[in-house]
Amino acid sequence: MMAAMGGVIFGYDIGISGGVTSMEPFLEKFFHQVYTKMKQDTEVSNYCKFDSQLLTSFTSSLYVAGLVASFFASWLTKSRGRKPSILLGGGAFLAGAALGGAASNVYMLIFGRVLLGVGVGFANQAVPLYLSEMAPPRYRGAINNGFQLSVGIGVLAANLINFGTEKIRSGYGWRISLSMAAVPAAILTQVTGINVIAFYAPLLFRTIGMGESASLMSAILTGAVGIATTFLSMVIVDRVGRRPLFLVGGVLMLVSQVLVGAIMAAELGDHGGIGKRYAVAVIVLIGFYVAGFGVSWGPLGWLVPSEIFPLEIRSAGQSIVVAVSFLFTFVVAQTFLSMLCHLKAGIFFFFGGWVVVMTVFVYLLLPETKGLPIEKMGDVWREHWFWNRVVVVGGPGVGEHLPAKFGEGGSQSSVVDL
Repeated sequence: MMAAMGGVIFGYDIGISGGVTSMEPFLEKFFHQVYTKMKQDTEVSNYCKFDSQLLTSFTSSLYVAGLVASFFASWLTKSRGRKPSILLGGGAFLAGAALGGAASNVYMLIFGRVLLGVGVGFANQAVPLYLSEMAPPRYRGAINNGFQLSVGIGVLAANLINFGTEKIRSGYGWRISLSMAAVPAAILTQVTGINVIAFYAPLLFRTIGMGESASLMSAILTGAVGIATTFLSMVIVDRVGRRPLFLVGGVLMLVSQVLVGAIMAAELGDHGGIGKRYAVAVIVLIGFYVAGFGVSWGPLGWLVPSEIFPLEIRSAGQSIVVAVSFLFTFVVAQTFLSMLCHLKAGIFFFFGGWVVVMTVFVYLLLPETKGLPIEKMGDVWREHWFWNRVVVVGGPGVGEHLPAKFGEGGSQSSVVDL
């Protein structure tokens, strides 16, 4: 549970940015141009009210820092162990939370996000590895999925705090929201389109005409759905396996995105909102989308990479996983509001297309790994119809393939030959 608090840190940071960027006092202080467009410009399209590269930089700067930090985390995790990386991640996050809460200008705000990114980069690299390595094979899926459950808890906590601090009349509620990120960090110190929903859900709900408070409440509801379905994934992943959950979740996500895009394309023009019934339908469908993610790509996206690498390259492999994740998260976070402005409702069809690609990849190329000891994972790849062309039979990196004579007085040259 303590190690999985790294997930709470990540989730809180994901959820908090979307909430504070929908708060009017925050926008008025740091992003006045966006505030003006939202409040006074009646000519601007619904889809373009929040289109600001500076605003998206506030969200996405964390992921650039996390990408870079993950490579340093690889060296530290391998040379010093998992625990120092986890502790360093918590310390960097404490500093970032303090700077963000005390920010007096946009530069302090973004630099605080960069420090948060350093913390998340170290934590996300080390925590899933630690969880997979210490777990018994029969429970490895459930224990590792605890990381994503913690992410969901962090997102929900952030949305609840945003909902409360938005009501503070003096307008400093956003400072409390940003500073509260220090709580999970203090405890820790012992790409699907879902990030769009997590980052910008309140802005998306405001786009379809909801008020400030209603949009934050809607984000809370979808966050709660994410936690419930991730917990369900923890319960069943070691029984039904990884592949079925990936496939079912992918289908549910695709259908939800297509329907949301269709409703918005048909009902939401450049001005005005959509009817109450359609707004409720959008919220429900996004809830189904989050449910599909929570049972599949959310937790399994951390579980599967953490269990498939041989020991010699496990730390480096996990760093590549985290770096790629941060790279695409940065791209999504930085471009989404601009894409929303230009593609409008088509943005949901765009992400739906990527879900199709991902689901087909799983169906064709991902072997099942449930219940398999982490030391024997190499066998899965050698027996797979496609990957057996890449993996050399008897190659290095898997201990059970050491020659029998090495354990029976064989010469040291056996190791060199191997």
